[in-house]
Amino acid sequence: MNEQQHPTTSRNSAVTVIGLGPMGQAITRTLLTAGHRVTVWNRTAGRAAGVVADGATLAATPGEALEAGDLVILSLTDYQAMYDILDGATASLAGRTLVNLSSDTPDRTREAATWAAGHRAAFLTGGVMVPAPMVGTDAAHVYYSGPGEVMVRHQAALARLGTPKYLGEDPGLAQMMYQAQLAVFLTTLSALMHATAMLGTAGMKAGEALPELLASADSIGAILRAAEETPGAALDAGEHPGDLSTVTMMGATADHIVETSAALGLDLALPLAVQAHYRHAIGNGHGGDNWTRIIDGIRSTGSAGSAGGVREPR
Repeated sequence: MNEQQHPTTSRNSAVTVIGLGPMGQAITRTLLTAGHRVTVWNRTAGRAAGVVADGATLAATPGEALEAGDLVILSLTDYQAMYDILDGATASLAGRTLVNLSSDTPDRTREAATWAAGHRAAFLTGGVMVPAPMVGTDAAHVYYSGPGEVMVRHQAALARLGTPKYLGEDPGLAQMMYQAQLAVFLTTLSALMHATAMLGTAGMKAGEALPELLASADSIGAILRAAEETPGAALDAGEHPGDLSTVTMMGATADHIVETSAALGLDLALPLAVQAHYRHAIGNGHGGDNWTRIIDGIRSTGSAGSAGGVREPR
C-alpha cells in the first residue's frame, strides 16, 4: 500500500493528540518535527502552551479535536478518561481511528474497542515501551493490536513515535504485553529499592549500592539467554530441567532474603511474595525442577499468592 492509497500515512497528514502529560507532549513534538499537522486538546488547557508554541493547534473542544484529522492518539491516565472526554463528542467519531496509548486492563481495552466500533470508529491499542524523552528515538518501540488493515493505514505516522510492533487483531493483546512488560519493570524497581534499603542498613549509601545492583539487573537477560538457546522454549514444551538452578536452591535463597529483611526491620511484602512462589512449587513436589517451575503457582489463581499472604486486589 502506498501513501496515495492511504492519505493518513503521508508525511504532513493531520494527527490529533488528546492528553498532554509528559508522554502526550513528547508524542506531539515528535509528530510536529516529522512534519505532521497536529491538533491537541487537554482538560487543563494550560498544558498545551508549550506544544502550541512549537506549532500545534489547540482545539477548543474534544469534538473540534476529533474533527481535525482521521488519526486520533489518546495519551491519558486510563480508559475511563477517554469516556469522560469523548462521551460528549461521539457524533464526531465516525470514520476516525482512535489509537489509545493509555494504560488499563486488557478487558477494559476490548470493551473500548467495542464502544468505538459502536460509534463507527476504528480502534488500535498501543503500549509505548519507553519514557517520554525517548519517544521518536531509535530506541523507542510501541506495541499495537487491533485490525490489521487499520494498522497498515496508519503505520507510517505511528512509526514516527517508535518502531511499531504489531501483535495481532485482539485489541487486548497490546495492553497485555504492555502490562507484562511493566510487571517486569515495576517489580525490578521495587527489588532495586528493597536491595538498596537492605545495604543501607549496613551503612552503604545508595550512590555506592545502586551501580552494583544495576549491573546485576543488567546481567539477568544475558544469564537467561546463556542457559537456553531460545528462552521460553522449554517452558512451552512443559519442561523444567533442574540441572543448573533448582526450585529448592532458589527457594533457600528466598528464605534467607526474608529472614535477613525481617531482621533488618524492612518491609516484607516483596520477599514474601517471591518466597511464596518457591514454597508452592516445593510443596507440590517440584523441588528438583528448574526455577521456572514456579510458573505453575503463578498460573493458578491465588495458590502461590496465598502462601505468602499476598492477594491480588479486586
